Amino acid sequence: MSLELRKISIKDVIFSNESKIDNDILYISLKYLEELVKEDKRIKDVRFDIAKPGESVRILPVKDVIEPRAKKDVDAFPGLFKETMDEVGSGITCVLKGCAVVTTGPIVGFQEGLIDMSGPAAEYSIFSKLINIVMVITKEDYVDSHEHEETVRLAGIKVAQYIGKIGLEYENYEVENYEWKNIGQKYAEYPELPKVAYVYNCMSQGLLHDTYFYGRDSKLIIPTIITPLEVMDGAIVSGNCVSPGSKTTTYHHLNNSVIKELFNKHGKEINFMGIVLNPLMVTLKEKYRNTMLTVRFVEMLGAEGVIISQEGFGNPTTDLMVVCQSLENKKIDTVVITNEDAGVDGMSESLPDSVTEAKAIVSTGNSNATILLPKMDKVIGNLNEIERVTGGNVDSIQDDGTLLVEIHGIMGSHNLQGNTLLSAITI
Repeated sequence: MSLELRKISIKDVIFSNESKIDNDILYISLKYLEELVKEDKRIKDVRFDIAKPGESVRILPVKDVIEPRAKKDVDAFPGLFKETMDEVGSGITCVLKGCAVVTTGPIVGFQEGLIDMSGPAAEYSIFSKLINIVMVITKEDYVDSHEHEETVRLAGIKVAQYIGKIGLEYENYEVENYEWKNIGQKYAEYPELPKVAYVYNCMSQGLLHDTYFYGRDSKLIIPTIITPLEVMDGAIVSGNCVSPGSKTTTYHHLNNSVIKELFNKHGKEINFMGIVLNPLMVTLKEKYRNTMLTVRFVEMLGAEGVIISQEGFGNPTTDLMVVCQSLENKKIDTVVITNEDAGVDGMSESLPDSVTEAKAIVSTGNSNATILLPKMDKVIGNLNEIERVTGGNVDSIQDDGTLLVEIHGIMGSHNLQGNTLLSAITI
């Protein structure tokens, strides 16, 4: 399996009467975008805006962030729009770097967040460094919350794929090539290096806490072995309203920092054997079943070491710890990545669940730490929604227009794939 990513570095984004890329500047037909989104009759209204790094702009409440991508002959995000099924992870994919599609509008669930394009919050989010094409979507009144989430999710993916297609014929790009061999070939490839697998936990709990794999709701599947090239090529789409700070957006899936680092060390320090996608379920029985299958698949990959990333907090920590415990009991060295909920003073019990076998933990910081954010000149969305967002409350908006929130409320601030500036130290 071979994947070629053709990365176009976008320097600016401008709404125009036509769609094209010229001299690394992305021009998008605003009229066509609006018509494209309104093909879904559940959408009452949509408006678009552009937020650029360094601007005094706040986006709230953010639902998802998607990097524009497209393939010539198949869907870049398969399983969402067609009855037939496209396979990704191979071929050529056009990637527009430096920009993203951001979905917002009236709140779906309380676990949505904010992106500041400047100020202190910008330092906690990778999205403040991107040129964001923001969609403000208003649903029809009859659409319930679950259908609202689906409507916004599909609209964001549709726009991201359309924008990606603008770059298919553009010739100024950098190429990254990736190859993935079968398990037998990989096992024999670097016999002197430790064999490492990645357990990829994803939210699968229902109640607006879902992830989609080839368009299928992940709570309807069991753990499965997948390739990193599929993840990098759009096989996983976020469909959840989990805590914004720890949420794995679709952008995070496409640019998974654990996968990137495993590739960087492959053939040098480790032999990267593969990924086990593990749905994070609700009941203990489902957690134990998925743990059993996850560990079995890790053993099938021949792994001697495992990295596990978490998504969400609270209930998913049990999955994290039970899988870690089971792997360690099999003599498979395991490292877990998680955040901490240690209270605003950092003195509370930071993990809702733990096991003694979890001996190697990478922390992405305390999500409860508070931060005072300056008033912004422009808000895209609705500032008052901060009262219902995780990390905010009814007293968040101060009299002088500043905003007092927990780090929780900033999109991707303590992302559990480690794509963040936050960490923790022992004192």
